Amino acid sequence: MKDITIIGGGCAGLTAAVYGARAGKDVLVLEGGVLGGQISYSPRVENYPSIQSISGADFSEQLYEQALSLGVSVEFTEVTEVKEKDNHFVVVTGQGEFETRTVVIATGVKHRALDIDGEKAMAGHGVSYCATCDGAFFRNQKVAVVGGGNTALLGAEYLSSICDHVTLIHRRDAFRGEEALVKRLREKDNVTLMTPYVVTKIEGEGALKGAIVKNVKDESETSLDVSGIFVLAGQIPNNDLFKDLVKLTEGGFIDAKEDCKTSRPGIFVAGDCREKTVRQLTTAAADGTVAALAASSYIDENF
Repeated sequence: MKDITIIGGGCAGLTAAVYGARAGKDVLVLEGGVLGGQISYSPRVENYPSIQSISGADFSEQLYEQALSLGVSVEFTEVTEVKEKDNHFVVVTGQGEFETRTVVIATGVKHRALDIDGEKAMAGHGVSYCATCDGAFFRNQKVAVVGGGNTALLGAEYLSSICDHVTLIHRRDAFRGEEALVKRLREKDNVTLMTPYVVTKIEGEGALKGAIVKNVKDESETSLDVSGIFVLAGQIPNNDLFKDLVKLTEGGFIDAKEDCKTSRPGIFVAGDCREKTVRQLTTAAADGTVAALAASSYIDENF
């Protein structure tokens, strides 16, 4: 019987593990994907207090090692179900079932697709959803990035360091990401900011040849000659598994306030999968802290 079982090993989940362990609880982390979550793909983190600059991979690795040093157990397996049993919960995975007094959901989000002609056919053949994963395949070539948030801005900045030219496409005039990132991109000779445009079609057979982009205002179309397209246009919460367990918002995020308590007693939420306004590394860590301490208090009061 675990005290706290955390579903997800990103910044929020691992921070929850650290605080749960420091509160004297027996903590288990279950991760079915990449340790560290999406931040592990970031080439550079510069907005975390006291850390001037660090790669996302290094940040995740250090947080993981910190959790292990405190006695946290980590299993790399996918969760398929969470169910109630008497006064506790059972988390079902591909490696068996784990009984636990409380659950912290920290499953994060997944990449949003464009759902346009040619996208699925070219996925893995020129279309990518991770700049740092696949950028090296397009070294010294022309590429495009689709999106307007920090993920797209950081992706474009990274690609500009290895690619011949980067076209950043956003459907609005103004970007949603940090102005400091936008300013850095505007100062680069090999980056073009293309607004307000949307990609309507991706072209190619076997290998990506280019794309058709449309001006949102006058609907004029332009052909874009690129070898790769990085779709960094938003995120979808990984909460389908919990739709019958806790209350979700219309957008699919878990409905919980800053106390990180869900509609089901004993189940807490942390990170980007929670309904909130700001989704940054610092807010993920904050959520992990709050959720772990709330779970610890729940255990002390009920067991």
